[in-house]
Amino acid sequence: MNRKYYSIRTGKNPDGSRLDLPRFVTFFKAFYLEFLKNDYFYENSGDVPGKLGSDIEAQMLLDIRKPDLWPIEEKCNNYSEDDLFDVIEFLYDRVSEPIHRYDEWSNHGDSYDTFDRETGKQEFRERINQLLCDYREGYELSEKGEILESPEQGFEELVLEKLPLYDPENVEQRVESASLKFRRSRSSLDEKYDAIRDLFAVLEFLRDQIKEVKLNHAERALFEIANTYGIRHHNEKQMQDYDKAIWYNWMFYYSLATIHACLKLIKKAKNQSP
Repeated sequence: MNRKYYSIRTGKNPDGSRLDLPRFVTFFKAFYLEFLKNDYFYENSGDVPGKLGSDIEAQMLLDIRKPDLWPIEEKCNNYSEDDLFDVIEFLYDRVSEPIHRYDEWSNHGDSYDTFDRETGKQEFRERINQLLCDYREGYELSEKGEILESPEQGFEELVLEKLPLYDPENVEQRVESASLKFRRSRSSLDEKYDAIRDLFAVLEFLRDQIKEVKLNHAERALFEIANTYGIRHHNEKQMQDYDKAIWYNWMFYYSLATIHACLKLIKKAKNQSP
């Protein structure tokens, strides 16, 4: 169940507002132990019910390439933010719901014979995202298992909305890739800059169609701004002395919204043509 109870909803619970790292780790530990107790990691990394198998430490070391992360319930209090995000993504790759036992009277994981990975992943995401959304500026675990920055308030629907089908290779896939690049946790300003440039490359690809649906005035204004602030080209006349963190956020959502609007108008014009 994904809802906030009274004291959190009304702001009376200090642990229900923005979480810092120590408080987040406390709640993560309870979350992890619950999934562990219910054998949600048993299929991929277990050999004892209610515990992670002895091979998990080697898997974590090889995959994450950091020592001292295991055992999770003991080491997590000393995790950095990057450590914690690494472990969450690692666990997501190994979670599955145990849904059947050989012996209906048994309470032990060695009786499981069927597992549902998709349901397990969905439950894991829903539960961890209830915590991640309140951690610092807000994060979320994607369906692909990447921790991303939450969209700015008011832009959630824009980021989650699927683009109209147009040209998967040149438009939809490039927009999705740019969005992921921009929203990945710890994305640098350079990576955010690259993501915005990728969105403008899509707009460039759509430029002729944009003119046909009479959005060329908006297109000209958008490209003029991008040229002035060094998004598309680089020369000594362009402005460089501005708050890039604020500016890049604005430009990302602006260009993403423009792509959505253009594709909807292009699709509408195509459907209306004789």
